[in-house]
Amino acid sequence: MKVSREEILHIAKLANLNLKEDEIDTYLLHLQDILNFANIVNNAPVEGLQETIGANDNYNVFRKDEVEVFEDNEALLQNAPEEERNMFKIPKVIQ
Repeated sequence: MKVSREEILHIAKLANLNLKEDEIDTYLLHLQDILNFANIVNNAPVEGLQETIGANDNYNVFRKDEVEVFEDNEALLQNAPEEERNMFKIPKVIQ
């Protein structure tokens, strides 16, 4: 698939890009490279490959919720924008 100069100008207009005359050829080459790569991916041989959704079969893997005591509270809270009663104070997010 070959991209024409008119098509790149049309795409630029749709994307509200103000391309300078000397940028058009650069954009044209980049878009052509992207389309060529997409064509390679679309034509990759996939016969005999099994369909996969993820890398493994682990679903809903949870860790045990454990309370840990942090000894140096001052170091923990030194970057807090605000603190109250030895805890991070954050803005209210639910009305």
